[in-house]
Amino acid sequence: MNPSDLKLIVKEKYGKIALSNAGDAQSCCSTGSCCSYEGYSTFNESYEHLPGYNPDADLSLGCGIPVDFAAIKPGDHVLDLGCGAGNDCFVARSLTGETGHVTGLDFTGPMLLKAEENRKKLGYSNVTFVEGDIEVMPLPENHYDVVISNCVINLVPDKRKAFAEIMRVLKPQGHFCISDVVIKGALTDEMRSDVEAYAGCVSGAIDYSDYINLISETGFKDIRVEREKRIEVPENLTPLPSGDETGGVYSITVAGFKS
Repeated sequence: MNPSDLKLIVKEKYGKIALSNAGDAQSCCSTGSCCSYEGYSTFNESYEHLPGYNPDADLSLGCGIPVDFAAIKPGDHVLDLGCGAGNDCFVARSLTGETGHVTGLDFTGPMLLKAEENRKKLGYSNVTFVEGDIEVMPLPENHYDVVISNCVINLVPDKRKAFAEIMRVLKPQGHFCISDVVIKGALTDEMRSDVEAYAGCVSGAIDYSDYINLISETGFKDIRVEREKRIEVPENLTPLPSGDETGGVYSITVAGFKS
């Protein structure tokens, strides 16, 4: 399947989630979700304790809390990639204050409509939502202090392009903080080829070491994994050779700096 087809599948899947009732929407990475496999533990983590949290914007589609490690300061310009209904944007806005600005980028129309509805309800004038592709962002270079993203880069077919774009739009000495899904070991051919698993954050993930190396090759410095959590998957879908206790599917939060 070519990258365009994969993007279309992801866009349609998350568009359907946006159009469903927020109370019924579940992550494609969670039990009983749109993922065709049963038995996944939920990747998503609770934002309810964070300032700026808005339940209408939380569709439980993440795999970490990047804002916890993003070191967002008052006055910062922040970009959220794959912003969905605006959950991370509104939490980030509580950290930038009124002097900063938060931009959410997403290529799914229904998600952006939901995000804009939430923004209007909150009355924020310094949060903006933009439609666009992470591989070719319609955004200025050297503009953002911080780039965040939550369980989205794994869905991007060309992750090298994505990180090159993050590098381009960050200001000098700016940084990113991203929560994402990676693999230690090897996915089975069945999982790799299953489109539903791709849209559910698993088969689109790449090897842990390759992920970190790709970030380094893009030119980022001081790369560090802030948090790492192994995700339990059903035994019949284990991506590991029998007896491998170190590999598996992981949620990580990683940060890196532009020189």
